[in-house]
Amino acid sequence: MQTWLCLLPYKSSRGCPGAPSRWRSKLADPQDQVSVLVVEDEPLLRLSMVTELELEGFTVFEAGNAAEAIEIIEANPEIRLLFTDVDMPGTMDGLLLAAFVRDRWPPIKIIVTSGHRLPEDCELPEGSPFMSKPYVVSEVISTIRILVTG
Repeated sequence: MQTWLCLLPYKSSRGCPGAPSRWRSKLADPQDQVSVLVVEDEPLLRLSMVTELELEGFTVFEAGNAAEAIEIIEANPEIRLLFTDVDMPGTMDGLLLAAFVRDRWPPIKIIVTSGHRLPEDCELPEGSPFMSKPYVVSEVISTIRILVTG
């Protein structure tokens, strides 16, 4: 028995009134492409967020801890936004990662999230929103768009 992979041409659902909005990329031109780094130690949560962002037209990088995240940012200067969980394994949690990124790469926008902690405003880098888990994906996407365009 043979298995076949059938690749069909991509057709944008832009302009298709009945197509679900998550299938319609809001970023039409390649120069408008926004690169996002998702840092989450829970693989299923990370995969879910990466998939949702890719469906919305973002270029997405992913990391399971702060050390991986820093390596990815160093290798990919096009990253414009960091979406990080607070509680992660390793020597640096998400709050320390956010502070490090703000100090070293000030133009990168940051969103911090957690299902276990509610950080004080003074713990967050200036201008960085906190989103409590479970978050609404559409709200995360809206927040990303506001941050990278404002």
